[in-house]
Amino acid sequence: MRYQLFYWPGIQGRGEFVRLALEDAGASYDDVARGADGTDKMMKIMRGGQEKRPPFAPPFLRAGKLTIAQVANILFYLGPRLKLAPADDNGRLWLNALQMTVTDFVKEIHDTHHPIATGLYYEDQKPESKQFTDHFLKDRVPKYLGYFEDVLQKSGGNYLLGRKVTYVDLSMFQLIEGLRYAFPNAMKGIERKAPGLVALRDRVAERPGIAAYLKSERRIAFNEDGIFRRYPELDR
Repeated sequence: MRYQLFYWPGIQGRGEFVRLALEDAGASYDDVARGADGTDKMMKIMRGGQEKRPPFAPPFLRAGKLTIAQVANILFYLGPRLKLAPADDNGRLWLNALQMTVTDFVKEIHDTHHPIATGLYYEDQKPESKQFTDHFLKDRVPKYLGYFEDVLQKSGGNYLLGRKVTYVDLSMFQLIEGLRYAFPNAMKGIERKAPGLVALRDRVAERPGIAAYLKSERRIAFNEDGIFRRYPELDR
């Protein structure tokens, strides 16, 4: 199957968690909004039109006649098909729970630069961003990474579910990469308490599909329009 991924062009954002799974598996897909008239096509689907079940926001995935929205939902569907999820229900549900925890984490990362409203510019909420980020780096990042570090240590293998890589491992790679970009100073200290996750990040980076993707033009660079943004005044 050739998939169609719909997400904003020019940023990694939430769509990157889906891209990493597709790229790792060597799946055939079109990053639709990055093509000619792609954003218009995406917006037409979101506005409804002939769609009985229009997605609220990207990313969403077209797989045959299916239109699947929300990152965790997309990965829940793709996981078994890309051999990035266990076959049993118990394992798949546990994996989905971990991915939804990633979703919670991503929301808080976004709030470091938009703690009041997404409709306001960062410059309109800088004092609130600084206050939010101070607490985020002190308490929330160590709590989230500490949780995943504990899951990894209990897994019995090199990956979060044990001996086989899953899409949550790819998401963990993206989280660490993004946090390093946004908060390079803070992450130097935080990473010392999560050595297993750092090693996991390195293993994922060496996977053939991921390594090739990171070197390609398909990998959009981090920038100050995405989820992970580098504002030096927020780092510590």
